[in-house]
Amino acid sequence: MAHDLVVRGGTVYDGTGANGMEDTDVAIDGGVIVAVGRGLPPGLEEVDARGRIVTPGFVDVHTHYDGQATWESHLKPSGWHGVTTAVMGNCGVGFAPVRTKDRELLIQVMEGVEDIPGAVLHEGLQWSWESFGDYLDALDGRAHDIDVCAQVPHAALRVYVMGERAARLEEATAEDAAQMRALAAEAIRAGAVGFSTSRTLIHKTATGHPLPTLHATEHELTQIALGLKDAGGGVLEYRTDFDTPERRRDEFGIMRRIVEASGRPLTLSLFQENKTPDGWRDLLDMVESAWADGLPLRAQVAPRQLGVLLGLQGTENPFSNNASYLPIAKKPLAERVAILRDPAMRARILAEPRPSRREYAHMFRMDSSFEYAARREWSIPVIAERGGRTPGEVAYDLLLADEGRNFIYYAAANYTDFGFGAVREMLASPASILGLGDAGAHVTTLVDASYPTFFLSHWARDAGADAFELPAAIRRLTMDNAQAMGLPDRGVLRAGMKADLNVIDFQRLRCERPFMAFDLPAGGHRLLQKATGYTATIVSGQVVYRDGEATGALPGRLVRGPAAMRH
Repeated sequence: MAHDLVVRGGTVYDGTGANGMEDTDVAIDGGVIVAVGRGLPPGLEEVDARGRIVTPGFVDVHTHYDGQATWESHLKPSGWHGVTTAVMGNCGVGFAPVRTKDRELLIQVMEGVEDIPGAVLHEGLQWSWESFGDYLDALDGRAHDIDVCAQVPHAALRVYVMGERAARLEEATAEDAAQMRALAAEAIRAGAVGFSTSRTLIHKTATGHPLPTLHATEHELTQIALGLKDAGGGVLEYRTDFDTPERRRDEFGIMRRIVEASGRPLTLSLFQENKTPDGWRDLLDMVESAWADGLPLRAQVAPRQLGVLLGLQGTENPFSNNASYLPIAKKPLAERVAILRDPAMRARILAEPRPSRREYAHMFRMDSSFEYAARREWSIPVIAERGGRTPGEVAYDLLLADEGRNFIYYAAANYTDFGFGAVREMLASPASILGLGDAGAHVTTLVDASYPTFFLSHWARDAGADAFELPAAIRRLTMDNAQAMGLPDRGVLRAGMKADLNVIDFQRLRCERPFMAFDLPAGGHRLLQKATGYTATIVSGQVVYRDGEATGALPGRLVRGPAAMRH
């Protein structure tokens, strides 16, 4: 009997950190791996993996497809980068549970925090749900290219229970906290994989107000975590500010006590901030101490800069708040380019104060030769000094390149000293997991969702003496993240596991240049980025991408958490 699919003759890395097995086949039937070995029987369909590496599909633990997954079947750009499972509902924002009267507020929250235009959300969301279980059922009714998991967002939960009192940042009563606990447990039993919250001042609604969760007390957060304990499953994701030693100590203390009380795994966001370049190390020490004490508390870290793309097609550029630019900001691109090429306009803008928080020092030329491991000599100040110009003149001219479609790369975090030393230390920690890609969010400013491709190509191939061994790197993208999210059926290539795989031409693997696509509801646009080197990406035994192009197969489904299987 022929197998449904055989991936033939590749070097198989099973995701456990074991060395690759050369000239090895993977046989699949009914969406499940049935055999891994040499000389397996033929398949009704075969993928030639000779000269390629074969890995489990990648698990991205930090995405924001909460809206997109309800209206779109291809979750771009994740599928282009080997991701076969995406976990959404991060940073405390999402769209369920929800009462009809609060829909607009949740849109304002998502628009403000994750830079997804309100017009896109208004047109795209169908709101066929109220409870979180209803929302999961709506997701379950749409086929996707990859699997999705959902977490309960604190902002939606708090507004559902407290209404306007949540928006006014009032403290939850004991009754409010008890109701949130019960609803969180109900959501976990329905299939949510976790709960997320945000207590950072950076996150604001589209109207400029703080998130409803900003001042949530430790008691409220603990009660919700106990709701997960009541249901017997789920993870916690926590976003907050760690900008001072006192804040780091206080916030981490809250997180540690929540984990001690609930026993539920928790991840927090960790990166190197330009304004406090050494604060990350203090926080990592605390995380590692908790991990060494046996607490399931880990840091989510990114394998490169958190990068903002500045350009005339996006929502931000170095001069977007200049007095002379604001009157033309909404004009069509071609018209703006023509106006900006006028020498008088150029002189006026460059002579004005630049009210932007983005300093030139961490801006880089982003052309066809750009690499994320950008050298200091590619920075705008160094280019300016070399050419006898000002940084403003260099930035202005770069914006106008390619008829205004060019970008400037701003390293917002993880690149303070123009190197990846801090990033490598974070990645090497046993108390860290890969994340922070924000796929589906910040649609006109970020495209960090390509991080799996960068991580594998840079940190397992191009990083020289700093490189990680390839088996260990693959494990970080697969088994480690699957286990961290409580997904025991994926992340490893062995018989009985879900048949999610990547077939990769490892030496050709790289991120392509980002581009702006105009394909969102209501005519919205978003940054996307493809990759080179993925021969095939397979979800549930079906090839969904071949050489970077979608095949049309949509085997991806909602993945309900393990607690749902027990209820």
